[in-house]
Amino acid sequence: MKRTIALPATALAVLSLAACEDATGPDNDEFHFNPRVIEGEWRGQALPGDLLEIKGISGDIQASASLDQEIVVKWTKRGQQDDPASVSVQVVQHANGITICAVYPDVPGQPDNECLPGDFGHMATQDIDVDVDFTVTVPAGVDFRGRTISGDINADHLRGDVEGATVSGDVSITTSELAEASTISGSIEASIGRSDWDRDLAFTTVSGSLSVSIPANTNAEVWATAVTGSVSSDFSLPVLHDGSIRGTLGSGGALLRLSTVAGSVRLRRGS
Repeated sequence: MKRTIALPATALAVLSLAACEDATGPDNDEFHFNPRVIEGEWRGQALPGDLLEIKGISGDIQASASLDQEIVVKWTKRGQQDDPASVSVQVVQHANGITICAVYPDVPGQPDNECLPGDFGHMATQDIDVDVDFTVTVPAGVDFRGRTISGDINADHLRGDVEGATVSGDVSITTSELAEASTISGSIEASIGRSDWDRDLAFTTVSGSLSVSIPANTNAEVWATAVTGSVSSDFSLPVLHDGSIRGTLGSGGALLRLSTVAGSVRLRRGS
């Protein structure tokens, strides 16, 4: 499917770029169908407290725990009619960590696309049917943020704070620390390992269900809502007249917000 996406612009200098790519795959001109694949890899070091951020436009993001302090990021670019080489992968090293982006060709007459930490920056894409899938290993103590427009995000058994955000796709997160997630069209499943929270956490979708697991001894405020769908909890929390749940766990603290429009919400008791 071809797509056009426009996002807001900001500015930051690219401090470092490292990528190595090899193209493989046959051409088939008989049906004007050219499935082509380009693969690449980047390796680097990170310290506890650093942030590793992966930002895509179309494609999945898969993150898993690293056995050491090395970050390994691999990507696969696939194009059907369009050339996957037209989409670049850029690596930006900055004071807070590392940001890696799939950068699509610029739209004539608009600002050049940039790989920027923190938000999507300017990424107005031409009508290109190239998907970029990322697989990432994340060291212990390194925070991870995965963002894409069309694609799933899966962060499996990480040992740092995790944030996953997509527009069209599912989000799945398991971490020993804190997590947040959002999608517009898709479901969210998450497991948080930390019971002491230093900030509010939110899990939101518009069309999809939520299932979030937190430690049994968590101290927090909870507000869970579903416009068309059920809300349930393994904890004893007050149910309001509209079916939502709002109450206090333990001695209270930061707010846990669970919200969907069309779907179910379940708050689960973890270990």
